[in-house]
Amino acid sequence: MEDLKEACGVFGVYAPGEDVARVTFYGLYALQHRGQESAGIATYDRGGLQVRLGMGLVSQVFEEKDLASLRGDAAIGHTRYSTTGSSRIENAQPLVATGPYGTVAVAHNGNLINAGRLREDLEEAGVRLISSTDSEVIAHMLVRTPGKDWVDRLAQVMKRIEGAYSLVVLVEDEVIGARDQMGVRPMCMGRMGEGWVFASESCALDHLGATFVRDIQPGEIVSAGPGGFRTLQALERRDAACIFEHIYFARPDSQLGGEQLYPVRMRMGAQLARQHPVEADIVMGVPDSAIAAAIGYAHESGIPFVEGFVKNRYVGRTFIQPDQRIREQGVALKYNPLPHVLSGKRVIVVDDSIVRGTTTPRVVQLLRRAGAVEVHLRICAPPITNPCHFGVDMATRTELIAAQMSVEAIRQHVGADTLGYLSVDDVVESVGAPRDSFCLACFTGEYPIPVQLEMDKLMFEPGEEATLKMPAPTVAKRPS
Repeated sequence: MEDLKEACGVFGVYAPGEDVARVTFYGLYALQHRGQESAGIATYDRGGLQVRLGMGLVSQVFEEKDLASLRGDAAIGHTRYSTTGSSRIENAQPLVATGPYGTVAVAHNGNLINAGRLREDLEEAGVRLISSTDSEVIAHMLVRTPGKDWVDRLAQVMKRIEGAYSLVVLVEDEVIGARDQMGVRPMCMGRMGEGWVFASESCALDHLGATFVRDIQPGEIVSAGPGGFRTLQALERRDAACIFEHIYFARPDSQLGGEQLYPVRMRMGAQLARQHPVEADIVMGVPDSAIAAAIGYAHESGIPFVEGFVKNRYVGRTFIQPDQRIREQGVALKYNPLPHVLSGKRVIVVDDSIVRGTTTPRVVQLLRRAGAVEVHLRICAPPITNPCHFGVDMATRTELIAAQMSVEAIRQHVGADTLGYLSVDDVVESVGAPRDSFCLACFTGEYPIPVQLEMDKLMFEPGEEATLKMPAPTVAKRPS
């Protein structure tokens, strides 16, 4: 996977009698692949909301004493990759807001395309925003919106916000989950004993021994608390799920739309073999996300599957910056080829996408240095020609190589002997759902919601003279 950054992971649990902070920790641990910049957990007990936040991996942010201090029957958590707002502690989630109707903690995966206008409305009303993320807008709107209860208030907020959002909200001892009416980002729910669990992906439920119940539906609000479990269809459903969750973002052991992703990705590889056959000696996948597709290609083509790369899974997860010599090594820090497997071989390499075209040439070079005599590149995603505005930090249109070059020009640029992409129809067929149930805008330019301007993820960042501080009474931060 090249230059396509993860979406965030959200988690919520209502389970009286359970150690909900520890449950949330392990839920976030299972969702770590969705973001590695910061993590946070919020719980509620009689003393009110308690929040612990920090920069880095889930395992770096929390210690035993942190979990011991987070008591209650309900908790939410978040692991972040920034799509609006930079990577700094003020933007770590869950975010806390207090207003006329109470105090809430909110964790959000997605992007609001009307966040600028909503933010201006809040500031004109005298609200002091402390972060540069669109997620805080949701929290402050929620505590300032009238309604008979928190589910009703959230339903009113959902009628005003536009874009992609999978949310978990903690208020008093109630956990509320919601998805936008398009269902762009995934979210599911399950049972854990007598309790309820909400998570971005079903793999988090599996790790906890929870039983998967179903996906939360687009436009639906679900709530678990002392009053029991409730559900409300707050907005009319109009499906536009992100197709990249099936290609790359979600873990292959998760299920979306009722089907586990591993066989879906194998079908993508088989489609590649049918659409772009080539004579070769071995098939390999760029680890980890393209492995299932490479196995599917190998099964369909009859060409043996091998592991051609060993991946260092900890590259990019440190705050220590490399010096120039190490930086020039680039992708070699992440992948180490196996010459005894590759030497003298015609190699088919399966990957999930080419975005900017900066990493793929280095991958091809590594294979050739290891002795590959031919390199045939096969890509599961169609050419990416348009940026994402719904929760993926992809690139601007001018940075997308497929928006600037033909397939043949890209082949020459990356240095492959041949290059083949799956078509949009092939990807949709592999997933096995109707084409109109997905957002395919990064391939087609047809956005499910009209987008007027190309948004900058740092659009709400303060100037260098600004200083932002989190409210000390409710939040404890662990520095990077």
